[in-house]
Amino acid sequence: MKIVLAPDSFKESMTATEAVAAMRAGVQQVIPDAEIVGVPMADGGEGTVDAVVDALHGQHIEAEVSDPLGATITARYGYIPLRQLAVIEMAAASGLELIPPDQRDVLRASTFGVGQLITSALDRGAEEILIGIGGSATNDGGTGMLTALGASFLDADGTPLAPGGAALGQLDRIDLSGLDPRLRDVRIHVASDVTAPLLGPTGASAVFGPQKGATPADVHTLESALTQLTTVTVATLGQANPRRPGAGAAGGLGFALVEFLGAESKPGVDEVAVTVGLEKAVRGADWVFTGEGSVDAQTVMGKTPFGVAQIAARGGARVVIFAGRVAPDASVLLDYGVERLVAITAEGTPIEQALREGVESLTRATADVCRQITDS
Repeated sequence: MKIVLAPDSFKESMTATEAVAAMRAGVQQVIPDAEIVGVPMADGGEGTVDAVVDALHGQHIEAEVSDPLGATITARYGYIPLRQLAVIEMAAASGLELIPPDQRDVLRASTFGVGQLITSALDRGAEEILIGIGGSATNDGGTGMLTALGASFLDADGTPLAPGGAALGQLDRIDLSGLDPRLRDVRIHVASDVTAPLLGPTGASAVFGPQKGATPADVHTLESALTQLTTVTVATLGQANPRRPGAGAAGGLGFALVEFLGAESKPGVDEVAVTVGLEKAVRGADWVFTGEGSVDAQTVMGKTPFGVAQIAARGGARVVIFAGRVAPDASVLLDYGVERLVAITAEGTPIEQALREGVESLTRATADVCRQITDS
């Protein structure tokens, strides 16, 4: 019997790699001769670097970068030397959680640090970059990133703009002559579960600005600024598509990556699955075990367990999803080829205990499922 273990992290309880190990222990208790293939997974958000580094036997690299408000911090990304592949989470440099709530300033917050991480990856020899773009503190349309990579955003007097989204209201010209020439030879893949366009009532400023501390007046300022960015981008590049799904991800970073750097954007779990070779791993598998901390009806909107289940179904494998919490409406997953939904924690267990005992609970639940499989 071949069983593939492809979970995401169980937030605050265990990483994807730890979840694979817990599942492996459960399988080996009951089916010691099973062929077990572990593939840590993620959806482009938190845990993506660790999952890909562990799956592909890479390394973690540290770099000094600017946080969203310009302070120097140490950020980490992944590098897989054999593939000359860098894996970056934008939140490591420009994430909302890097700034205390009372200091957040979405008008000034910049993605400059993301560009510094890309530069570090280029210095290391990266020919391919996977960048997950969730959890940003920014709304600068990716201009900070591009500035770090050598582009200039200038006002009518030819003066470089101040960092942040608000300053883009004064944008008159974009100078790309200083853009790092190595970018022409690098393949960039964007992993994002956000389908928002750049502008409008479902765009970056209107939907995500308030989550980053923007007032209604700030949202208006940022919307006008990103509109100006779009106008000048079209004048510079000859075309741009602010309506493209995902252009509004990470405050418009998705727009900059695709329009200026030629990146390819896919749903996060699909991009990670391709990178770690999940489709090949599930070939010939009887069962695929996946999961994350919580599953509900929203899981079908592109969360890791759903993405894994779709790939497993194409390969003819049967799927079990494990979770710390299985909401009643998660039963919709059973309509998409998932055979079982398994809560690893008894209902009513205090959350602190559930998180603390996550590894043991997942091992036990996996062993229980394996007994049911072998008995049926």
